[in-house]
Parts: sequence; C-alpha cells; structure tokens
Amino acid sequence: MTHDDTLKALYDNTVNGKVAEVKELTQQGLNTDLDPIAMLYQALLPALQEVGRRFEIGDFFVPEMLMSARAMQGALNLLRPLLAAQGEKSLGKVVIGTVKGDVHDIGKNLCNIMLEGAGFEVFDLGVNTSPEKFVEAVRKHEPEIVGMSAFLTTTMPMIKVNIEALKKAGLRDKVAVMAGGAPVTAEYAARCGADYYCPDASATARKAKEILGAQGDAPGGALAEAVAAVEKMMSVAEPLDTV
Repeated sequence: MTHDDTLKALYDNTVNGKVAEVKELTQQGLNTDLDPIAMLYQALLPALQEVGRRFEIGDFFVPEMLMSARAMQGALNLLRPLLAAQGEKSLGKVVIGTVKGDVHDIGKNLCNIMLEGAGFEVFDLGVNTSPEKFVEAVRKHEPEIVGMSAFLTTTMPMIKVNIEALKKAGLRDKVAVMAGGAPVTAEYAARCGADYYCPDASATARKAKEILGAQGDAPGGALAEAVAAVEKMMSVAEPLDTV
C-alpha cells in the first residue's frame, strides 16, 4: 500500500467511524515512515470536516459523529508523541475531567481536541471523576490548569467540592481552575470558586492560552476549524457538556 493509499483509507475509515481500522492504518503509516503531519492534515482533519458537512445536511447523526471522533482520537494518541518530537512545543499542561456522578463526555472530549490542537498536553481523567482523583492528578502531573465539566444540574455542586479538595490538599493556589458544562453559568462557576468559566471548546482553548500568556487568537489552526465544525453540528443536536 502506497502512502497515498494509506491516507485515502485513513480518511475513509475516519469518516465512517471505524475505530480499530483507523488505529491500525495510523500505525501502518508510522511503520512505513508516512509523515504524521500528513496523516493529520491530509486525512484526519479533512475527514472530521466531512463528518460535520454530512451532519449538517442530515446524512449523519450524533452516533455516527461520535464514532468518527473516537476514531480520530485513537489516531491522535499514536501521533501526538511524534508530533511533539518534530518540534511542537507544549504550551502547558491541563488536567480535565467530568465531575463525580456525571458520565457525559462529549463536550469534554471536544475540549481535549481543541486544547491539544492549541499545543497543550492534556491529561483526561474521564467521567465520574472524584475529588480525590483530581487531587492525585494535580500532584502527579503538576498542571497549570484544571478543567471541570458538569452536564447535570445535580452534579454541578461537585465543582465546588473539587475546588475545596484542592484547597485542603494545598494545591489550589498552584493551578487555574476552569469550569463549564451545559447548565453551568459564569456566575455559578465564580460562586464555586473557579477562576474561569468556559461555555464551549473553542473558548476553553482560547482561555487556556490567555492564562499562560500564549500568543495567537486562533487556537490550533486547521484543527480548531475541524473541531469547531463538529461543535457546531453538535450544538444543533443537543446541549454540549463542555468545560
């Protein structure tokens, strides 16, 4: 299989949400010295944009979009270290998770992609993240920023609980806390003790860059464009559980 064949197959399988196939093709590309940047910008990102287009015209629905996003994430897990080795310097570290009692992760995952595209190293704690897990991750990774997402009104109070846990552990002053999610407002985030409120994935990446004094208005370039397309189509389908 030529490099062009691999790129086409990577594009097609990402569009169709074939998680295992995308991972296998990405590894195959790496094994044959296919440029990671080519895989990202000539296959994965165009595929994500195509998914957004199909969603907007009604050919794809939320399940298909989610499978494509998961396929892309699997590829990024393999490409990220190599992209970093080619000189992409990390702007900083972000620990992010959906709070305890909440298993929604669509918006959080979009935030991850946007943050990574903007140049951050992201440590995703997943869903149903306990205060203890947030504290442990901050101790272990020493991030500059912690992101907390709550999609349900019943789990919103966990934002404050998590911040109090960081205070008790003596870590609160070492990090900037960003909070968000469908029911969360700027006023509520402030009452919980968060430093920043972010309504969507694009705002999360922009705010993270502002916090660390990074230059540039558009986080992630083409990657930001692709994720913004997914974010737009998802906002039509259902509220985002974003940080």
